Amino acid sequence: MFKKILIANRGEIALRIIWACRELGIQTVAVYSTADADSLHVKFADEDVCIGPPRSSDSYLKVGAVIAAAEITDADAIHPGYGFLAESAHFAEVCEACRIKFIGPGPNVIRLMGDKARARETMLAAGVPILPGSRGSMSDEKEAMRLAAKVGYPVIVKAAAGGGGRGMRVVPSPDDLAAAISAARSEAKAAFGVPDVYIEKYLRNPRHIEFQVLGDSFGNVVHLGERECSIQRRHQKVLEESPSTALNPKLRRRMAEAALKVARSVGYQNAGTVEFLLDEEGRFYFIEMNTRIQVEHPVTEMVTGIDLIKEQIKIAAGESLAFRQEDILPVGHSIECRINAEDPESFVPSPGKITTFHLPGGPGVRVDTVAHSECAIPPYYDSMIAKLITRGNNRMEAISRMRRSLDVMVVEGIRTNIPLQRRILRDPDFIRGNLHTGYLDRLLERKEPAAVAS
Repeated sequence: MFKKILIANRGEIALRIIWACRELGIQTVAVYSTADADSLHVKFADEDVCIGPPRSSDSYLKVGAVIAAAEITDADAIHPGYGFLAESAHFAEVCEACRIKFIGPGPNVIRLMGDKARARETMLAAGVPILPGSRGSMSDEKEAMRLAAKVGYPVIVKAAAGGGGRGMRVVPSPDDLAAAISAARSEAKAAFGVPDVYIEKYLRNPRHIEFQVLGDSFGNVVHLGERECSIQRRHQKVLEESPSTALNPKLRRRMAEAALKVARSVGYQNAGTVEFLLDEEGRFYFIEMNTRIQVEHPVTEMVTGIDLIKEQIKIAAGESLAFRQEDILPVGHSIECRINAEDPESFVPSPGKITTFHLPGGPGVRVDTVAHSECAIPPYYDSMIAKLITRGNNRMEAISRMRRSLDVMVVEGIRTNIPLQRRILRDPDFIRGNLHTGYLDRLLERKEPAAVAS
C-alpha cells in the first residue's frame, strides 16, 4: 500500500480523498493555489504545498509544479480527483516517468477514450451500440454533408477531444451544417487544443444513463449499477440518482453487459464511468467513457456501500478486487443535488464570502463540501460548493429526505441554486420519473413553479 498520496485537486473531492486515505492509514499532501490557502483540504492534509497563483492554468494545471510538489514531499502516488489533470494522458505519462503512481487508468487508455471519435471506432469494433455517425474525425465539408444526409437531420457536431458541452453544436438542417462545424472546430481548438470534430445522429430528449465500473490489474471487471443523469443544463449535470426509473431488470442487465464490454475491450483498470443515451423505444447507445471518478459517485456509494475512492487507491496499489459481480447488491435509492454558488434564475456565478452556513443532517443524509461560515468562494473555479446526497429505502423516501434537507440548508452571503433544486424535487414530472435531457429546459420555461405534489 502507498505511504503518501498527493492530491492534485481542490475543493470537496480533495477532502473526500483525504478522508479515504486516513481510513487506509495513508498520509496526504495537499497542493493549493494562493486563492485556496485557507481551504479545508489544506488544513486537514498532513502536508501542503503552494503551487501557484489563483488561475488554474498557473497552478492546478501546471504539471511541473504538481510533480515537483510530489517529489519534495516524497509522495509515492498522485490522486487526480476529477477535472483539472484527471484525464490528462500526458500527466499520467509524466507520473509514470517519475516513478509516481497515477491513481487511474494508464495513459494509453486515457488517450484512447479521451478521443471521442477514436472511442466510437473502438466500441463499434467491440460490438457496443453507438449512434449512427462518422467513424472518425471529419475534415472534409462535402463528406460531412453526405454523411449527415445519410444519418438524417438533426445531427450533432462534437469535439473529438471534448467534454462539458464545449465544441458541440446541434444542426437541424443542411443549411446550418457548415457554420456549425466551423464554430465547433474553433471552440474545440480554444478549449482543448484540438480542432477535430465528428458527427452523430441527434436524439431528441433521450435519457442520460451511466454505469460505474471498476477494473483491477488481474483482469477482473465489475459494474456497480447505473446512475440517472438526465437533469442537465447546457450538458452540465444538476441532479443525479441511482437507480434509474427508466430501467427494468432486462434493460439494466443489457446495459450493464455493454458497460462491462466497453471496459474489457480497452483493458480498463481503476474506476471509470460508461455513459449511454437511452431513447424512448428502449434503445441505448454508447457516447463516452470518463476515465476518472465522477462528481456523482456518492449516489453509487450510498446504494452499494462500496467506498469508490478506497477502491481506486487499492487497485492502483496492485490489489485485486475484493468482491465479485454477484457480491454487489444495490439497496434502496439515492439522490445527489449539486449546490452551486450561482443565481438560481440567471445561473450567473456568485462568488464571495459565506456569512452563514448550516448543513442538514439526520438519517440517510450526506454532505460533501469544504465550505463553511466565513469562508470565501473564489471566482476562479467551478461554482459547485457542496454535494447534498440522500438515501432512502425507496425513491420517495430519498426524495422526502432531500426535500427536508434542502429546506433546512442555509447558505448566506452568496446566491445558490438551492431554490432551483427545491423546485425540481417538488415537480410532478420529476416525482413520476418522467426525465430526459431536455427536462430542465422545459421546467425553466414555466413562469410559475410546478404544483407541490401531495
